[in-house]
Amino acid sequence: MDRELLLEIGVEEMPASWLPALTTQLSDVLRARLTEFGLPVKVSIESHSTPRRLAACVPELVDRQEDRDETVMGPPVSAAFDAEGHPTTAGLGFARRLGVDFDAIKQVDTPRGQYLSHARWIRGRATVDVLPEVLSRVLRDLTFPRQMHWDAQLENGTVEFTFGRPIRWLLFLYGGRVVPFTIARHAIASSPRVQDVTAGAVTYGHRFLATSGRAGRAIKVRSFAEYQKKLGENFVLLSRIERRDRLMRDLESQARKIGGRALLQQHPQAEALLEEVPDLVEYPAVVAGVFAAEFLTLPGEVLTTTLIHHQHFFPVVDATGALMPAFLAVTNTQPANERAIATNAERVVTARLRDARFFWDADRQVGLEGRMARLETVLFHKQLGSYRAKADRIEALARFVASDVLGRPEAADAAGRAARLAKADLATDLVREFTELQGTMGGIYAREAGEPEPVWKAIYFQYLPSAVEADAAPARAALGSGAVPWVALSLADKLDTLVGLFLAGERPTGSRDPFGLRRQAHGVIRLLLDAEHLAGARIRTPLDVLLRRAADGFGDAIAPDARTQAWPELSAFLADRLQHAFEARGGDRRNVRAVLAGSDAAFQTPVSDQAANLEALPAVARSEAFRQLATAFKRVRNIAREYTPAAFAADEAQGPSLHGLLAEPAEQALLAEIEAREPAIARAVREGTGYGEAYAEAAAFEPVVARFFDEVFVMTDDQALRKARLRLMKRLETVILQLGDISEIVTTES
Repeated sequence: MDRELLLEIGVEEMPASWLPALTTQLSDVLRARLTEFGLPVKVSIESHSTPRRLAACVPELVDRQEDRDETVMGPPVSAAFDAEGHPTTAGLGFARRLGVDFDAIKQVDTPRGQYLSHARWIRGRATVDVLPEVLSRVLRDLTFPRQMHWDAQLENGTVEFTFGRPIRWLLFLYGGRVVPFTIARHAIASSPRVQDVTAGAVTYGHRFLATSGRAGRAIKVRSFAEYQKKLGENFVLLSRIERRDRLMRDLESQARKIGGRALLQQHPQAEALLEEVPDLVEYPAVVAGVFAAEFLTLPGEVLTTTLIHHQHFFPVVDATGALMPAFLAVTNTQPANERAIATNAERVVTARLRDARFFWDADRQVGLEGRMARLETVLFHKQLGSYRAKADRIEALARFVASDVLGRPEAADAAGRAARLAKADLATDLVREFTELQGTMGGIYAREAGEPEPVWKAIYFQYLPSAVEADAAPARAALGSGAVPWVALSLADKLDTLVGLFLAGERPTGSRDPFGLRRQAHGVIRLLLDAEHLAGARIRTPLDVLLRRAADGFGDAIAPDARTQAWPELSAFLADRLQHAFEARGGDRRNVRAVLAGSDAAFQTPVSDQAANLEALPAVARSEAFRQLATAFKRVRNIAREYTPAAFAADEAQGPSLHGLLAEPAEQALLAEIEAREPAIARAVREGTGYGEAYAEAAAFEPVVARFFDEVFVMTDDQALRKARLRLMKRLETVILQLGDISEIVTTES
């Protein structure tokens, strides 16, 4: 008979950022462990989380494991019998361990020889007896960004038990009955206030609210429906969707009362806060507060950052979208005196805004140009010098990008000016207080100082983009006339950071990336891919050229051996990020590998050309003829390995013509096809367009390549003829590799 399983893990408060992943993880881990222990789950597992609890419910779970037959392998026959054929200690011990007579033991043949074995029938255990082992595994298998040691033990006290937060209670019911389970505490930590955590049939309501009796008291439950109902009665909304819906209603209701609407959409910080707050509270409520209208003279970015980022409050806007001198605060309680809570919040906000206004006024008196000298005291990296040195490097690099890479020399001065001032806001008081506004405040200060739009907008958006998606910020409309200088500055800054930190020995490892180098790489790739859309100028400069130009800016500050060591690692890192970018934009993994597998394709071929190549490949990759060619190309590459690139280049330049060396009709036909179709392929690669036509030309190789392999034996004993045929294979490989390693499209995806 199937029964309901209910699990709740009560903990000290967890960070909101943990909960979405933990909710999914609990369901997945519980299903996996139940299945592993012979208790298959045939229905969906419902899982929930709040800051103080993780909960899961399996509506129907079998009441016992299935009976099963099991074959137990024993020692080899050679070890189970002595020379006279009598059972040895090993053989008898095997039978004794299984609790059967030795006569019941069989001999079986295996690939390793003859072994003893015994087939036995095992009766399935009752589910209630298995569940403690399941829970023990679930608790150990849950992973957290941070694990805590809290003097707890599992498995009879033999192993220390760590968890994301200390566990305070366990609700563990099967069919309405408690499943016995205990988390023991170390003897040295035990006291009347530090006791073992024992599973029970009780949960706990809101810490501060209750309809009657003491808040946070124990609540007895027997089923998930009762559990959810009683939590609601005790001011805990178990469902995140329900908490979010209640929050949205209260925000809009409170905003209407003061004549505005909550800023919830089309503002990245506000949208992120709206996703975070439901995981901060168990019973959300909203109170409205106000601040002096005089603070509205501050830049909107300062106001919203103060309210959203620092205080977790929602700004309020009027019908036109302009900020109002009001905010909405979310509380984890049902306030009896809203005005008192609002007053306290207003005091905090007002103090922050007073500081911001003081810094705003003081910073504008000096200006960005006046801050340049102080950049000498702001360290970029101990091996790479100050931010003033960085500003000098990216000024020169931004001018190069604008004039030579983007082909817009008229924008070089604006790009250079923006790059010179880009880091000056790091020396301002406001950015020291509100570090998340670096770059943004630089643009605003430049605008206030009268810098033209191309300059101040380039500074304002300099840290973007930080993602590879085509719709990642900033939008083209937001850039205005600053699009070209912005691309030049942003690309120069990110290239300088990437190259400089790799040369200084900094590397991202696993999940550790303290300098945000992956983010910098994603920004570079997005700019190289989308510069035409964002700034009206396609970038066709190879990544290798850009990286080496950035490296030149460091001059003698980096030792030659450091450059030699760093370059392969930087190349491998960026190749990996480029593959990630193409796959994130929807590219098939095999097609991406094909395009990037040519000779240093990630660096010698412009990134925008690789994107055009990848866009054209799927249409032809689906045809059977092209897939047969891709399969044959594996063979071509394997054969061509016999011919070194240096030898091939020398023979192509100075060796005899293949027409005089190849006599077989099949090889003459292949040579003719290569000579006829190579120009169209080379033109597509040279111009970065027409890849569809180039692939059509390549596909036409299939019948002549198939005929060649049917009629011609490459590795003939005639050394001169063998060399000529290897040269033909190498020429075919070289022509097709201009597009990519098409053999990748028929590999098994991994």
